[in-house]
Amino acid sequence: MSNLLIQLLAIGLAAGVAGGVFGIGGGAIMVPAMVLLLGMDQRFATGTSIAAQILPIGILAAAVYYRSGNLNINHAIVIAIGLLIGNFFGAVFANQPYISSSTIKTLYGLFLIGIGVRYLWIR
Repeated sequence: MSNLLIQLLAIGLAAGVAGGVFGIGGGAIMVPAMVLLLGMDQRFATGTSIAAQILPIGILAAAVYYRSGNLNINHAIVIAIGLLIGNFFGAVFANQPYISSSTIKTLYGLFLIGIGVRYLWIR
């Protein structure tokens, strides 16, 4: 197995564990790992992350949460509708010729800082 395949598998495994524990994965783990560790362009990493998530990757984890009484199906359906529409408009925005990969990286970094501050200091 090539070094790149091993790195991609490791990124997927890390994102899978984070997804199962925290409900995150694509943006928070896979995209930064592909950009920072593998040197991918921001847009390319984002597209790759989205494509990796097309299959029902969360179905097994969702089953565990459902059996434990920690999942609201109705809420999940409404969120999924928002995700479907939001992903489309986000992708259209991110792929405009006047939006650079550098701009996307900056916006993403600010987003993560905001979430981090919220989780650490604002209760």
